[in-house]
This record gives sequence, C-alpha cells and structure tokens, in this order.
Amino acid sequence: MKDKKRYLITAALPYANGGIHLGHLAGAYLPADIYARFLRLQDKEVLFVCGSDEHGVPITLGARKEHISPKQFVDKYHLLMKQSFERFGISFDIYSRTSNEIHHQTAQEFFLKLYNHHVFTEEVSKQYYDEKEAIFLADRYITGTCPNCNFEKAYGDQCEKCGTSLNPLDLKHPISVISGQTPILKETKHWYLPLHLFEEWLKEWILQEHKNDWKPNVIGQCKSWLDNGLQARAMTRDLDWGVKVPLPDSEGKVLYVWFDAPIGYISATKEYFQANPDKGNWESYWKDNDTALIQFIGKDNIVFHCIIFPTLLKAHGDYILPENVPANEFLNLEGDKLSTSRGWAVWLHEYLDDMPDRQDVLRYVLTSTAPESKDNDFTWKDFQARNNNELASILGNLVNRAFVLTHKYFQGSVPPCNQDKLTEAEQELIQHTLAIKKSIEDSMARFRIRESLNEAMTLVRLGNKYLTDTEPWKKMNTDPETTGHILNFTLQLIANSSILLEPFLPDTSARIQKMLNLPDSFRWSDVGNYNLIKQGQQINQPEILFTKIEDDEIQKQLDKLHQRKQQMTPETSSTEKPDKAAINYEDFVKLDLRTGTIETAVKVKNADKLLQLQVNMGNESRTIVSGIATYYAPEQIIGQQVCVVCNLAPRKIKGIESKGMILMAEDSNGTLRFIQPSETVSNGSVVS
Repeated sequence: MKDKKRYLITAALPYANGGIHLGHLAGAYLPADIYARFLRLQDKEVLFVCGSDEHGVPITLGARKEHISPKQFVDKYHLLMKQSFERFGISFDIYSRTSNEIHHQTAQEFFLKLYNHHVFTEEVSKQYYDEKEAIFLADRYITGTCPNCNFEKAYGDQCEKCGTSLNPLDLKHPISVISGQTPILKETKHWYLPLHLFEEWLKEWILQEHKNDWKPNVIGQCKSWLDNGLQARAMTRDLDWGVKVPLPDSEGKVLYVWFDAPIGYISATKEYFQANPDKGNWESYWKDNDTALIQFIGKDNIVFHCIIFPTLLKAHGDYILPENVPANEFLNLEGDKLSTSRGWAVWLHEYLDDMPDRQDVLRYVLTSTAPESKDNDFTWKDFQARNNNELASILGNLVNRAFVLTHKYFQGSVPPCNQDKLTEAEQELIQHTLAIKKSIEDSMARFRIRESLNEAMTLVRLGNKYLTDTEPWKKMNTDPETTGHILNFTLQLIANSSILLEPFLPDTSARIQKMLNLPDSFRWSDVGNYNLIKQGQQINQPEILFTKIEDDEIQKQLDKLHQRKQQMTPETSSTEKPDKAAINYEDFVKLDLRTGTIETAVKVKNADKLLQLQVNMGNESRTIVSGIATYYAPEQIIGQQVCVVCNLAPRKIKGIESKGMILMAEDSNGTLRFIQPSETVSNGSVVS
C-alpha cells in the first residue's frame, strides 16, 4: 500500500443490542486498535473512528422483548459498549452513535444527493403486512421455513442454518414475529440502489485494482457475489425507528440500516472535528486522495463494506474509496461457535470485572490466535498457558531479571557499556532488532497482525537467551565491568522490545518504560538504537508484569460459561453431547411419563424463551413452563399432543409454578421438536 499523508481507520459499528464479546474484539476492534497505535508510533496523521449502530429491526425487536422504547434500549447498550471499550483501552479518537442528530442530518443529505442525481429507482412491490399490528414487516420481522434446507426458523433475509440469503417471499409458511399471525401481502413503495449498474466498475475496482493487496477471503467473497450477478437493493424500510426518509409522501419510512450505518463513519468524523476545530477539518479525511481509508470488519460484513458502501460512495462522487478492508474470520469458543442466544460467549465487561488488571493478557492471547485467514479457537486453557509460559516466563522473566540484577549490583544506576567493544553476539542482536523492525513493518502493511506480534516477541526470546548465555551473575566478583556491560546491553534490548510491543501491549510497554525512568516516550524510529538509556540513568524498582494464572481461576471461567449455557437452554440436551452414565432399570421406572394435550399457550413476560402451557393430562390440567418460545409460536402448538414427565418436583420459573416437563428432542443444528406419539392416544396414557 502506497504511503499516504493521513490515515482514516474505522472499525465496524457494533450493533447496540448487547455487549461486546471476544469474537467482536478479535474480528475488528483489537486489530484496528493495534494498527492505529502502530501508525501513531510512527508519527503518522491518524484518525480512528467508531460508534454504536442503533437502527434496524433487531433494535426494535430487542426493545419489544425488554418492554422499553428503542431509545431506552440503545442508550443502555451504547453505554455498556462505550465503557467496555474505554476500560479495555481501545484508542478511538471518537466513539459516536447513529442516533445523534449530526448522523441523521448527514445520512439524509447523502440520500438526497443520490436521489436528486436520479441514482435510485422507485419501485412499488408487495411486502408482508401484519394486519393485527397494522405495520409492514421488515425482513427480520418474518420467520418461516427455508426453501433451501427446510429449517423452520429462517428469517426473511437469511437462513441461519444453511446461510442462504433470502427474500421474505421465498419463505414457506411465513409468520409475523410480532403477532404470531400469518401476514398478508400489501403494496408499498421504496427506493432501490441499482447495484447491477455498478457491477462492471466493482469488478475492475475489487478484482483488478485490489486483487494483490486485499485479503484472499475478502476478494473471494466479493467475487462470489459479483459472479452471481448483483440485484437492486432497497435503501428504505417501513419502520418507525431510524433515520427518516427526507422526501414528501414518505411517512413511516426510514433509511435501510446498511445505508445509514456506514455513513456513521462520516458523521462521527464530522462530530470529532466539530469538537476539535484546531485539529483540521473532516473533509480532508473523506475527500482528499492523500488519505488512506482502512476499514476493519468481521467477515459477515464484507458485502456491505466492499460492495454496497463503496457503491454509495462512488455514486455520490465526492468521497474517497476504501484503500483496504481487512476482514477477519470468526473466533470460536472452546471448540464451539460463539452464540449469544445459547449463552456461549465471553463478554468483555464481565472479563474486565473478573480480571481488571489483565487487559494486555487478553490482547496478547486474542492477537496470538487471531482468525486472520481461517476460523480460530479461544480456550481458557490456552489463555492460561500463554500468560504463564509466554508473557510471565519470557517477557516478564527477562525484564525482572535485568532490573533485579541492576539494582543488586549497581544500586539501580545503569552501568556503562562500551559500544566500541560489542561482542559478535551483541552486534548480531542489533542487526536482528533492525530486521525484526522491518519484518513487522512488512507484516503490518499486509495486515498480518498476529505475525507482527510474534516477530516482536522474537526479540524478547533472543534477549532471554543472551542473558542466560552471558551469565552476568557469575562475573560480578571477578569482572564487574563485563557484568555492567551485559546488563546495560540487556536494558537497551528491553527498551527496544517495549517499542516493538507498544501497539500490541500498550499498558505493559508503558510500565516497562516507566520502570526505565525515562523522561520522554520512545518512537518507532528509535528501534535499533542501543544507546537509548544513558550511563548513570537511575532506573526504578522492578514490578511483576504478569502473575501466574492458577487452575482454579480458569475453572471459574469455564464453570461460568457452562452454567450460562445451561440457563439459556433449561430443558434441552444436544445430540452431540456424550452419552450419560448408565442407570439401573429401577431408576428408569421411577419416571412417570404420560401423554397430554396442550390447551393454551402464552408467552411469559420478560422471558423471550419461555411459554406458559396448560396441558390436559386426562384427569387434570397442569401448568407447565417450557423453554420453547424460540421454536414455536403459541398459536402453533394449541391442540398438539406431547409427552410429559409428571412426577418431576414442582419448581417456580419466573414466579410461575411449573408442574412437569415437556419431553423434547434437539437435533444437530440446535432445533427443538416435541416427542409425540405416532397416533393420537388418550390424555394421561402412560409412556413406557
């Protein structure tokens, strides 16, 4: 990538419907932060922007579930995410939000320019309409059976089982998520972006201009979309939450979230310079070809940032295009896909509560296992091993030994080092330092951040070997001058290492440099200088940089993870789980299993996974609370016959006494289905 005058770095706007988990961090925010810090260390002109994405259907759905307004909903999660990023040390220059007035104004102005230049096409189409709620249903307000794989809970825009992109009209047996009713088709007008008219330009720009500098996964996904042919895409939606369409006769219509969200990068930049007018103007970052726009994202956002957003920028005509869009793959957790709905996630705010002084440990582990070219796995055991065996035993050990010995033998005063009498090994180490510096620069230019961290740690490993090989503690009594020379050289190497590690481990680097007691911070240009610390400089007492993590600390995290998963799926068991231990026949016959018919079903308040069922058991009607609301709408299951564990001790769930449990089967994709008799039998019949 050609060197530019300034760099505008963006990280994908996180959706304001939950916290930040480790997959989010590894995908976009940590790589972007490391890259921004790396450029700043080189004294580049850098602006790093982000903010909360606060519009779209999932926001309104989430607000409905929590029985609060969309504004209250996004306020809650915007604050949680913003504070999490601040506590973790992500160095945004601004963290904004798309509900701000400046964003609404910017997005509407952008839309109007394209409208006035006749970029959009107006189309009247039939869309699903919920008669009971009197609203048009956006894609995510509709579920139904996927026409590709027959998954019964596919959304109107995508099947999350097979990954197929869908149109709501493709779904079989559509159901309104809001009312549970079958929707009708009704005409509505929207404004479409004719992506197919930009197809040839996109092929040239992506597949020719950037085929050698963009990541293969980005090029590959873009090529797949382009090869299949692009279709016009609606840039407006029928909703009451979002950026209002700034046209007459557009009541009840807002901008499509993937139209307004990327413009959030522009509005955040505007907001920054409004607050900091002495630092320049926003247009130099968005309209000057001497600016490199780098957009860090996860792979699920590739099409929006590489096809839709660039097309909008191109159609507008006043803006620069992305120089690169580094997209990471997905991070798995303990060998399984991250899933917030199943409780299978590690949340950043909880991690910071549990381990408030270990931000750099998490940065190190997530960077070391970054899913840059393929999906990768985070495990707590690996987290422990990398802390104990790499950070503590290699980096922490080198720093501690050098500082302790300098205080022990020279009272903390940096001893002299004769630069004219460097050994061959020391000269090689200086050359290694310069080579590592160049290697990191090359790797960062290709966004190989994991590789860059490994290079930086190579110098630390070489430093440990140098100190072990020279054994200054054995020479003090007979040759204190050589001991001093060795310790001086080791401290210089540590200073160089602290610069190389600064983008990756900023807190640790700052602590090392504070222990060196230097008045000025180092710059990237200082790497390779082994005279950074002057003879006689008084260094501070050593601090333990990394404490060992014990097994019980890791077990607590594993227990929390598994407990949350169990709480999220209280009556489920996966077919992929190992077989349970064998039981005696006498234990099995203790179960009282009988058939019953569901007479009524209603959703439990403040519990989006629970239904309260009234089940006719023949001689009585029982109240049973079951965690099946994700898989069945209440009206779908009235009259269905089910199998019930009748002699399960009653328990209160959300204040409702549940007397029994419905037997369910869970298939490999996590879908729950009733276990039912093949033919209707009398209610209360014994299952044996």
